[in-house]
Amino acid sequence: MGEQNAPGGSRPGAGDGGQASGSPGSAGRDRPAPNGGSATNGGSAPNGGSTSAPGSTSEAGRDPGSSASTATLSAGPGAEAGSAERSDLGARSGSGASERRQGGLGPDASAVDSDGDGDGDDGPRFGRPGPRISRRSPFYLGFFGALGALLAWQLFNLLASASSVLVLLVVSLYLAVGLNPAVEWFVRRRISRGVAVALVFLCLVVVFALIGLAIVPVVTKQVTLLINQVPDWFTTLRNNPNLQSLDDQYQVTKKVQDYITSGGLAERLFGGVVGASRIVASTLFGAFTILVLTLYFLGSLPTTKTALYKLVPRSRRDRVTMLGDEILARVGSYVGGQLAVAAIAASASFVFFLIVGLSEYALALAIVVAILGLIPLIGGAVSAVVATSVGLLTDVKIGIACIIYYVIYQQIENYLIYPRIMQRSVKVPGTVIVVAALAGGSLLGIVGALLAVPTAAAILLLIREVLHPRLEEA
Repeated sequence: MGEQNAPGGSRPGAGDGGQASGSPGSAGRDRPAPNGGSATNGGSAPNGGSTSAPGSTSEAGRDPGSSASTATLSAGPGAEAGSAERSDLGARSGSGASERRQGGLGPDASAVDSDGDGDGDDGPRFGRPGPRISRRSPFYLGFFGALGALLAWQLFNLLASASSVLVLLVVSLYLAVGLNPAVEWFVRRRISRGVAVALVFLCLVVVFALIGLAIVPVVTKQVTLLINQVPDWFTTLRNNPNLQSLDDQYQVTKKVQDYITSGGLAERLFGGVVGASRIVASTLFGAFTILVLTLYFLGSLPTTKTALYKLVPRSRRDRVTMLGDEILARVGSYVGGQLAVAAIAASASFVFFLIVGLSEYALALAIVVAILGLIPLIGGAVSAVVATSVGLLTDVKIGIACIIYYVIYQQIENYLIYPRIMQRSVKVPGTVIVVAALAGGSLLGIVGALLAVPTAAAILLLIREVLHPRLEEA
């Protein structure tokens, strides 16, 4: 069954498909071998082996690097499987040695801290960290819940301390959004935005100048009349027998004289003058700040919107842009609706003043009603007080008529005119408008009442466009 070399010839091999090499004399001649094999140089070898003649030179001897590949290729599939098994065993042996070294069983176990940092090569010095805390654990929920509540409370205190500044910012932004439709109207006429903003502010200055020209003479006349009538009022009070009996019983006149001569009145008046001066200065500063901020917001509104929209992912940017533009449009419509409500109140008041005999002050009082009517929640009440005071100073009957008129008109405006106009302007149901205005005014005062209806309109829009589609898809 081994290799056989014949000196003078060759014979067929006994194996299947083997090769046999003949003598040197038969070199270079090939002939077919049994069972599909081949015989080189007249010889054959069993079981797929190979025989070579003594005089031949082996390829493996010339190229040791290629001998292994040649042997593998000539050995067939069985040799390849054996080689793979040996490689697998070697890999497992290497991994086992590595595990023994990591477990301290190998010769490398003594090298616990080769770098001298105190942590060791196999992990931290004081042990490996434990598993992460579950987000559902009571400790996690309690700790981070308390931390969030503390941060929210601190943020609320910071906002409360800066409430005056926030009010100026909110009012300025509100006015800018409300005036933006007028600016856009000029822009659509191919006028640059800067020029459009200047034209809108020029119109506002003209309107306020006309209002001042209409109101200041009336106010000056009323104050002068009041000052001139003060001595007559005191004379009337002195001659009143009922008041004289009260004065004799409680010594009111003597107490007033003592209070005046003691210096208490001067101190109170000086304090009142200083306080009034502070209020006037603060009001003027606030008005100037609102004017400047409104001008800035109105001029940079498109840039601000673009910058904010870029913070949204690109996949959702178009939808957020459309929703944001719609919300801003509704805020502008709300300001327009508020102007319509104020115009209706001023027109009705002007007609009423002409009827009851206040024709001399009808225009000025109507302008006051229009300006105060722009302030939600308290504007109508303040305008009613101003008009009633002027009516009482003119004639008591006129003052009583003003009280009756404004009580009735306020009910009609609050529950009929205002909800109807706002429903058409911001597309919000009348019930929601009334509830939002009352809730906003009770929570945040004038600013809350100012922002209540636009906020309600924005929330309803988001519910209709975002929440309802998701509920339908669920």
